[in-house]
Amino acid sequence: MSNSATVLYDAPGPKAKNIYRLISVVVAVVLLGIGYLVYTALDDKGQLTAAKWDPFLESTSWTTYLIPGIRGTLVAAAVSILFALILGAILGIGRLSNHRPVRWVAGGIVELFRAIPVLILMIFSYQLFAEYEVFKSKYLALAAVIVGLTLYNGSVIAEIVRAGINSLPKGQSEAAMALGMRKGQVMRSILLPQAVTAMLPAIISQMVVALKDSALGYLIGYVEVVRSGQQLGAFYGNYLPALIVVAIIMIILNYTLTVVATKVEKRLRASRKGGGPGGAVPELPAVSVPGMDITDKRL
Repeated sequence: MSNSATVLYDAPGPKAKNIYRLISVVVAVVLLGIGYLVYTALDDKGQLTAAKWDPFLESTSWTTYLIPGIRGTLVAAAVSILFALILGAILGIGRLSNHRPVRWVAGGIVELFRAIPVLILMIFSYQLFAEYEVFKSKYLALAAVIVGLTLYNGSVIAEIVRAGINSLPKGQSEAAMALGMRKGQVMRSILLPQAVTAMLPAIISQMVVALKDSALGYLIGYVEVVRSGQQLGAFYGNYLPALIVVAIIMIILNYTLTVVATKVEKRLRASRKGGGPGGAVPELPAVSVPGMDITDKRL
């Protein structure tokens, strides 16, 4: 064994490297064998023939099944993400309130809905809306999906907001308080603008989770891309190709969402670093210091 070591583990010697290579080769051979068995099993059942993929070349397959499903997925995901961001911001700031009852209520809501599975929230919302006829029948499933995704992802985003704000140096808020700013002004003008850029990677990840979890809506009859793919597979008898196409569609949707959100994050970071799109640092409003005849425009 070599005497040189890294921070996390001892560097492997020649014997250990040979063992690792042998294990890698064995694992690769096993995976190839499993892949071959799966391929032969599917081929024997005729799931890999060209005829199974022909329906995806017909426009009716897309206009009748896949496009309505994609539209349903995007609508549910977009609305729930928007509401979850709003709810998460409110609950996250509420958990940082100076008023104990507000902190308790916000914390109770967050812990409650973080602990309940999304599917349970959807089923409960669907039954509740149907029982009391809150929405028309054609909107019941959509409303239940949005409510379930909003409550769960909003509670998770609330913790992201709280952690993002708490990660900022305490000296900033203390200095702002010393200048006579109220806590609401400190939160709105100083803490949140800085915390947003720090929170964006985690928020982007949660947005992707919300988009994927919208597929759970098929269990309560909501028309989204997974349900549409199953219906198409049942109609043409090509379940495997249909599921592969649905998986590719979901990968494209999630990748597009990630790319767009990442570009927004980069623009925000560049704007904060350069002081705005034009590179000039924006002038902050004057802050009066109580008891002193001084106007400080710096924070």
